[in-house]
Amino acid sequence: MSLRCLIIDDEPLAHGVIKEYAKDIPFINIIGDCYRATAALDFLREQQVDLIFLDIRMPKLNGLEFLRTLTNKPLVIITSAHEEYALAGFDLAVCDYLLKPFRLDRFLKAVNRALELHDLKKQIATPNEIENKAPKNNGQISIKVDKKHILIKTDEIQYLESLGNYVKVWNDRVFFLTPRTLASFEDQLSTDFIRIHKSFILNKKYVDYLEGNTIVLRNGQNIPVGKNYRGIIKRLLDIEN
Repeated sequence: MSLRCLIIDDEPLAHGVIKEYAKDIPFINIIGDCYRATAALDFLREQQVDLIFLDIRMPKLNGLEFLRTLTNKPLVIITSAHEEYALAGFDLAVCDYLLKPFRLDRFLKAVNRALELHDLKKQIATPNEIENKAPKNNGQISIKVDKKHILIKTDEIQYLESLGNYVKVWNDRVFFLTPRTLASFEDQLSTDFIRIHKSFILNKKYVDYLEGNTIVLRNGQNIPVGKNYRGIIKRLLDIEN
């Protein structure tokens, strides 16, 4: 298996370094390189890409802005000389952040991680695949746990917690660990579920009260509220109450 890779960087030297490293890695297949993020948008419309090596500081459209425009993102490894964007990059679910100049061993670690994530994504059934394999179940979602798919009633889910490349689906004080991203659940859940933190989605029906930057559930569990979500959460809870 190989990863179809695209380089997006405005520096020719950066392209050369990645291509030189890639020659020694059999599963890395460089199928294109773009010197502007705007050009990459056209490339992605024409070609299937598994992994992007993405610079951040580029003319017209920077790397982070480019990522936010994508609806179906390939795996992304940031390659940047500026470490101050690392947190923003990981908020956009990139699989690694390489700080220029990086060595071959660090590059190899990043692409091995990308390959593992690619394999994991292929093992996870998408919502459409689930619908094709089984009849629709109103008020239920299917998640993969270990090597089997199980159905969970959505009204029994109290919250979902991101844990790296996995999500904990909490049902009272027990959870199911599934290899998915938090964002992949959002289209499957009803409006009773709200994002309250980059790592948490909460079922409003289980909320007891908001205290400071913490939501307390009826069973006493505490869930943090992200600073960018606090105003929205407060308004929603005021409406509910």
